[in-house]
Amino acid sequence: MGFTRRKFLSSSIGSIGLSSMIGSIVSSCVEEKKGKKKSVISSNDIILFQGDSITDAGREKELELSNNSNSFGNGYALLTASNLLYTHPDKNLKLFNRGISGNKVFELSNRWEKDCLELKPNILSILIGVNDYWHKKDGLYDGSVEVYENDYRKLIKRTIKAIPNIKIVICQPFILPDTSVVDDSFVEPFKEYQLSAKKIADEFNAFWVPFQEVFDEAVKHAPAEYWLYDGVHAAMPGAHLMALTWLKTLI
Repeated sequence: MGFTRRKFLSSSIGSIGLSSMIGSIVSSCVEEKKGKKKSVISSNDIILFQGDSITDAGREKELELSNNSNSFGNGYALLTASNLLYTHPDKNLKLFNRGISGNKVFELSNRWEKDCLELKPNILSILIGVNDYWHKKDGLYDGSVEVYENDYRKLIKRTIKAIPNIKIVICQPFILPDTSVVDDSFVEPFKEYQLSAKKIADEFNAFWVPFQEVFDEAVKHAPAEYWLYDGVHAAMPGAHLMALTWLKTLI
């Protein structure tokens, strides 16, 4: 976190090396599962990205088309989906983004029938949690980490009941302090939400995307704002790093 602007500018000379180094960071943070297939992507898969503003990333919400850049916004979901479509042109994949800015888990639940179950995804990726804590901290929401965990568990159970063979991806919610929105007071309380998300992933044998660990390593090489412009939302390189991490987890 003590990475100075002077050091950052100096390090730009080694940007080519940084690219391969970031790839190494992702590899070191993503847990390899024994017996995991090279890819869990199958022909005709429907893949759904769900979450809050980090997933939303300014997407259009009128048509909400599959495999459409306007319907995917400008964040990690677009970059991840683009890579999947580029890599698997023969698999007839359909990818959707249904993230909505400001959402907490209970708000996902309120729209789950339309924005998840009716789409019948084969792979469901969820990134949720920062608002469950942030809005509580700011006095805008009276939830708790227990509410977050219980609501999350109910949501996953509901999903599995409706779509028994679904593959679930739980993305670790993340923050970076020393930024315009996030200070050190966020860190310890927010860890409880991260632990709850990991608990849910383990309970349902879901894929776990370790975004916090990756960003914690990334700030050793460039300032926090370089990756997350306000400590919560991804800047361009941060979105790319998220996409790499997601893809490494599943493929």
